[in-house]
Amino acid sequence: MDHGLAIGRAAELSGVKVPTIRYYEEIGLLPALQRTDGNRRLYARADVDRLAFIRHARELGFELDAIRTLLHLQDEPSQPCADADAIAKARLEEVRRRILSLRALEAELQRMVEGCSHGRVETCRVIEILADHSECRFHENNQAA
Repeated sequence: MDHGLAIGRAAELSGVKVPTIRYYEEIGLLPALQRTDGNRRLYARADVDRLAFIRHARELGFELDAIRTLLHLQDEPSQPCADADAIAKARLEEVRRRILSLRALEAELQRMVEGCSHGRVETCRVIEILADHSECRFHENNQAA
């Protein structure tokens, strides 16, 4: 399987949907592809591997610009990996901030649920907090983060 895979087979092997593959080609994440006389794309193993790399990076939450840089680094393996490390560290910081935000959200929801007296809606703490944003601690904690 060096050359000659149809887009559907490349999608199957890489785990990337056909429209997404076309998009990645359009924005330059995939190099120019070989085409048949009928102008159908042909994918090599390297293209499928590149698509799998992009899919994995996207699953980890990397933005397309970061992926573009990582692909360039992969294409030039003799470069120092400082840029790759910086990209991964930045993503890690984003994840840590998100975790803190989710923990604050969890605490706020827990407070709302625990404050519920299971009585009538007129005394429902969940409804009260949702109706009056100043009662929401999550918003305060999220602004500070």
